[in-house]
Amino acid sequence: MEQMNEIGLAYRQIDVQAIVDHVDSESLNYTRWISHRVTDTMVDEYFAHSRLGTPPGPTWELLETHLTRVAEMAGRFAEDFDSKEWGYLAGLWHDVGKYRAGFQRRIRGSREQIEHAGAGALAAQKHKAVPLAFAIAGHHAGLANQTEGGKSGIRPLRERLGGAEDALREVSVIAAELLSRPVPKPPAFLLRADGPPDPCRVELWTRFLFSALVDADYLATEAFYKGYERTVAAADSISILRKKLDKYLGKFKPDSPVNEIRAEVLTQCRSAASLGPGFFSVTVPTGGGKTLSALAFALCHAEESGHDRVISVAPFTSIVEQTANEYCKAIGSRNVLEHHSAFDEARARDENSELELIRRLAAENWDAPIVVSTAVQFFESLFANRTSRCRKLHNISNSVVILDEAQTIPTDFLICILDVLKALVTDYHCTILLCTATQPALDARTALPQGLSNVREVIANPGELTERLRRVAVEWPINLEPKPYTSLAAEVTSHSRVLAVTHRREDARILAELLPEDGSYHLSALMCAAHRSEVLQEVKGVLNSGGVCRLVSTQLIEAGVDVDFPVVFRAMAGLDSLTQSAGRCNREGRLSTLGRFVVYNAETSPPPGNPKKGAEIARAMLNERGGVMEIWDQDILREYFRRLYHVAEKDKHGVMAERKSLSFANVAEKVRLVDDGFSRPVVVPWNDSPVRVAAFRAHATRDTQRALQPYIVQVRVTDIERLSQIGALEPVGDTDLFAVSELRSDLYSPRFGLLVGEDEQIDPARLVL
Repeated sequence: MEQMNEIGLAYRQIDVQAIVDHVDSESLNYTRWISHRVTDTMVDEYFAHSRLGTPPGPTWELLETHLTRVAEMAGRFAEDFDSKEWGYLAGLWHDVGKYRAGFQRRIRGSREQIEHAGAGALAAQKHKAVPLAFAIAGHHAGLANQTEGGKSGIRPLRERLGGAEDALREVSVIAAELLSRPVPKPPAFLLRADGPPDPCRVELWTRFLFSALVDADYLATEAFYKGYERTVAAADSISILRKKLDKYLGKFKPDSPVNEIRAEVLTQCRSAASLGPGFFSVTVPTGGGKTLSALAFALCHAEESGHDRVISVAPFTSIVEQTANEYCKAIGSRNVLEHHSAFDEARARDENSELELIRRLAAENWDAPIVVSTAVQFFESLFANRTSRCRKLHNISNSVVILDEAQTIPTDFLICILDVLKALVTDYHCTILLCTATQPALDARTALPQGLSNVREVIANPGELTERLRRVAVEWPINLEPKPYTSLAAEVTSHSRVLAVTHRREDARILAELLPEDGSYHLSALMCAAHRSEVLQEVKGVLNSGGVCRLVSTQLIEAGVDVDFPVVFRAMAGLDSLTQSAGRCNREGRLSTLGRFVVYNAETSPPPGNPKKGAEIARAMLNERGGVMEIWDQDILREYFRRLYHVAEKDKHGVMAERKSLSFANVAEKVRLVDDGFSRPVVVPWNDSPVRVAAFRAHATRDTQRALQPYIVQVRVTDIERLSQIGALEPVGDTDLFAVSELRSDLYSPRFGLLVGEDEQIDPARLVL
């Protein structure tokens, strides 16, 4: 953005004498004009943006024009959260520092370094409009902490404002009328009769104002350089999308017991959509058709209540991909924005370059009627401080948000996430739909006073629905003795179609190696996303054809993956994980009897944190019930989650304290739903990934780097060090990326993915050219 705004900086590199020697008289006159004007202290016209190769004049953008455009656009964006006048003022003041003579010399070719955001920010501070000060000061660098720097490298607001007195004094002479505009009253949701506003609500409101300003600034600047304003190309209205979905769903007939239940779920979702905005829950067992029924609720509700868009949020990319695919089939791909790190932009560009360009532009600010994204992208953006992550936030307001698999909300951040979800409903005109087979105990109570209130269940009788959809019989372990892999492998091999779920990647590989290779498949996070997708497609094909299919997988298979096995084995885990794995058993109800879901005690312990705590709680509850427990019983699930939340550190990283002190940079640093401190990304050799790595090394751009995403595996730092020592990994450019070296491409197995445990020497034959 800075580069775009200051495109005139290219003139700094001009060698005036060289130009005098080599250019014609017209260019020479312009060069002399630049050389003269950079020494002036006053200017005739004030510009916001220049055009390379043309002198100041009609082709340049006047500063007054830019401020007005941004103000109008930011005000329009902020109107969705009752802050239109605040958004307008943010846009009007954000670049007022460009009235400084030094900046005007700079845009004309001077080498001066002139900071232009501080003047407007200090003006806001003097008007006691601290949220505006944060937004304006950070509209290029990002939201700062209020008093101390932290790890972000962004100077704290107090320091920025302390050095802006001279700048404000200078521009006040020129823009006195502009800076004298009164600050509007805060929106009603911030006003409290019994004291000052809740600081966390102020913190979130500041971030939304920041979003409105940043997006308006980007779009207005883009429009100046392109000559036209961006629009959402060819997207349908909410009303048309609802009709399209109705037509698509009308093709499905209630011709089986399962399809009858899916039809009932759909009917209840449509009926509940007429209720007013707020919190809703859809408690539907796996296989009950909740994906499209939830979309039907969202579109009907959005049409009824005047919401602008639907945002579907899922915990894992596999669910996002599956959900996006379902949505695209139902309402058309041009209406669906799929936004997550594993999206293969390069392939999408090859398949339809125009549609991919529209998707990429929409991904910058979520300007699309239907958005499908990950929980990491959604929640981390709501606590972010950088312009690229925050730009989309204002478009979350006035939306219907579907939280798929709501039980996966990370307990370490439970308090701050619940606080923001409540604010989205009360302050930002959102409706939140909690969609899952295992509703977490998020209700407000003595043990969780920060919980949700007035959550309306869409399904009339979830317990009865669960009983009608029962397709599985659970077999619990009879004692605490672990089942050896050899014994488990023998049991798995006795079935021609079976799924075995482990809780560690190493376990999955060991078990898979004990199975006959013919007809056996393996899935783990040591396989890149593109590889896993190919395996899943093959597995589904074999299952549909009735062939032999023995799949060993880590718990990633639980993430809404649409597979159907008659028998499923699952290592002892929390009830939320057990129910998800059980949802892959007799999913379509095609068996004449109940499917077998066998829980076993693994040789190894579950991973630390929630997986281990969840397994311990589930085992304790099982013992209390004499070794038999109904995993879909809503009362049992509610008790499980209450126990889990009781032992969890629900604000483990102290995010709420940082929010209250308006430490935006610290909040963004702390809210990392995926802890990346123990792993690093490695590009593995699969399909055309070596070609993409070569392209990135030759020309490192956003596009060439994003093209690597489908081929990345996260590897533990200790394994990175060891693999590097044996020459198996190489750095990829000036990044934190590594790639498997060509000499060790054998370390990526078509069956198991990256063999991080391998440390054998390189085969000498591979060194022969």
